[in-house]
Amino acid sequence: MSPTAPPAPAPRITYGAVLGSPYVARLLGGTLTGRLPNGMAPVAILLWATASGSSIAFGGLLSALYGLASALAQPVKGRLINRHGQGPVHLPAALLNSALLLALPFSGPYGGPSLATALVVAGGLAAPPLEAGLRALWPSVLPDPRLRHAALALDTGTQGLLYIVGPLLVAALASAYTPAIALAVTAALGLVGTATVALSPPSRRWRPEKSEDRGTAPVRRLATPGVTLLFVSLTGIGFAIGAMNVWSVSMSEHYEHMLAGIIPAAFSTGSFIGGLIYGRRTWSGTTTRRLIVATAAFLGGWFPLFALPGPYAATAAVTVPGAFLTIVVACAYLTTDALAPAGRTTEAYAWLILSIGAGQSAGIALAGRLAEQPLASAALPAAGAAFTLTVLLAARRCLGPSGRQQHGRHRRPLRGRHKTP
Repeated sequence: MSPTAPPAPAPRITYGAVLGSPYVARLLGGTLTGRLPNGMAPVAILLWATASGSSIAFGGLLSALYGLASALAQPVKGRLINRHGQGPVHLPAALLNSALLLALPFSGPYGGPSLATALVVAGGLAAPPLEAGLRALWPSVLPDPRLRHAALALDTGTQGLLYIVGPLLVAALASAYTPAIALAVTAALGLVGTATVALSPPSRRWRPEKSEDRGTAPVRRLATPGVTLLFVSLTGIGFAIGAMNVWSVSMSEHYEHMLAGIIPAAFSTGSFIGGLIYGRRTWSGTTTRRLIVATAAFLGGWFPLFALPGPYAATAAVTVPGAFLTIVVACAYLTTDALAPAGRTTEAYAWLILSIGAGQSAGIALAGRLAEQPLASAALPAAGAAFTLTVLLAARRCLGPSGRQQHGRHRRPLRGRHKTP
């Protein structure tokens, strides 16, 4: 072959190649199963509370407390994983979470609302940090950056399905049996999924990346300007999602359609499809640039809501910002990975999850207060996206490792990251 001949193009990445790689299907399937309680538990708790004679308001409070406690505990569990490995954190957390969910139906006769509240909060705090743990495993499982890119997009895109399948499964179980059975199945799925991941060889062998100066200096702090601004910006993404959920409820009440579930389902479907398309392509430019462009598209996707569309148009419209959500989140993870100091990536991923969750809670709270004002309610998702874009544009010089931007799809050099024996 002539020495001046251009190199052969890299083979096209397919999801079959990704899922056919060792352990990928097991890790992805186990994580999705173990995280189903994130979509099931809040609904199961609400149905159990109302079936037990409590008010909808109290049941809603318990559901909100479970989700909030789960989000707030993420960084602590991420730091524990960085120190002790995945199994010693995942397995005890899953056992405790499942035990507390199983105990909840027995709280009524013995402790009433106070005991139920304590069990729900403790259960949320104990929820295993599977999402952050999986993102930390991909480099050791898929050393090829192109396969890792596709796996991250597939992983991120499928997360929305948890909030479609989970509530539907709980509703079916509660209708066919009782809410207590729905809680029991939720607990069992969480335990089985977590064990599937935690007992896998990649998870058992995983160790955090060692700092190059370990032993001579402490690990660098996580809260650098770039990391802090990135996480602050992502609260706007969560705000948009939370506001959309409340807006869909108000749309449902106005048009007497089942939009409270259909609109979030359409949004999640758009996210899944967008993730599949994104993961199959090679993208030029820096990760920071892709993050900003995707956020701008996410913002633009909310503009049709300003026209106060009808049910069918609204359902179609939300698939557009949904399609760009996966790209935003995937690029945010890559940026976090580039910015986080060695040995603290799992903790950083947990903070990212908390940032989006905190923003989602704020979006729900404010949208609830503005639910009677149609235009203001429809504009809130765009407001959250605009906040994210504004912060990212202001912080773009800080979003590369040590001021260097990440080109293409590659992480920073592995330098032995997460080596397996």
